[in-house]
Amino acid sequence: MPRPRLLAALAVAGVAALTLTACGTTDISAGSDTTTDAVSSQSCTDDTTTTATGPVSVTDSLGRTVELDKPAERVVVLEWQQTEDLLSLCVTPVGAASTADYTTYVSAEPLPDSVTDVGERGEPDLDTLYGTDPDLIIIEAYSADDELLKKLEERDIPVLATIGADGTGQIANMKNVFSLIGEATGRTERADAVLAEFDQHLADAKAEVADADLATTDFVFFDGWIESGNVVIRPYGKGALFTELGEELGLTGAWTDEINDSYGSGGVDPAYGLAQTDIEGLTAVGSANLIYSNDGTAESYVTELEKSSIWTSLPAVKEGRAFEFPPGVWGAGGPRSGEQAIDAFVDVIVGK
Repeated sequence: MPRPRLLAALAVAGVAALTLTACGTTDISAGSDTTTDAVSSQSCTDDTTTTATGPVSVTDSLGRTVELDKPAERVVVLEWQQTEDLLSLCVTPVGAASTADYTTYVSAEPLPDSVTDVGERGEPDLDTLYGTDPDLIIIEAYSADDELLKKLEERDIPVLATIGADGTGQIANMKNVFSLIGEATGRTERADAVLAEFDQHLADAKAEVADADLATTDFVFFDGWIESGNVVIRPYGKGALFTELGEELGLTGAWTDEINDSYGSGGVDPAYGLAQTDIEGLTAVGSANLIYSNDGTAESYVTELEKSSIWTSLPAVKEGRAFEFPPGVWGAGGPRSGEQAIDAFVDVIVGK
């Protein structure tokens, strides 16, 4: 699983949809060639919600006021979570960043072939971006001084800044970003409906977990990579979306490192709740269930992990409580990716 863009500079990574117009709808249950089933929620082909038509004034995640004469229709989006959000709102962007990688790693909302690739996340090709003639650009930024944000503000095109992660409340932030994009595109009614589905999905899954006879509710989710021939483990600690989702289901997060701005030097980072350790570091979670991501490639860290005597001696491994998460569940996504993650937790923990 690739890192969210915010962390890319902090550690070394190792790891036919319908063709529609910009304001058309997308059948999110079609065209996905992944091992993860599409979310069984109302698709855009069944959508009956209305789109607002009047002027729009929204305050974005950085407190900036964004004014639009009418809801945005021709939207360029520069981060995957917000790309997924647009598609869930039944708005197909005219342009998006890193579209090939989006298709590889995000399966909750397939991206139509009609969407123009405008370059890399964080480093878009501005000529291509502006060539799509957008009426709104959606960016992920954590400060009003963000270099890309300031560059985009030089043009007379509204820019909506969103914060993709907040370790003090990932689910709440995910909902806020989704609602914000819904407001900017006139799709508030659709946004409310999708979030209501998410809440019900979570409640139903929580009931399933509560009825299960679990050896322990303690868990730690992790992914990893190979660096200089060694396995690097990235546990999801307090403040990580997957940890928060597991805890909402009635599980207990077992990675107890405190927040530390120096990611990779101990502690968890304040935005995404991610830590860094080695295989031996997993002994710190005792008998907790282990849930891990595996991209299934020959280069996967899991191949080396499973060779380790430390790994095979862990209580969860010996007792059959080390669970592999299905591929294609994006760990920094919107409500639909969240529903996929909820289903995956139930599948591996309850054993459906």
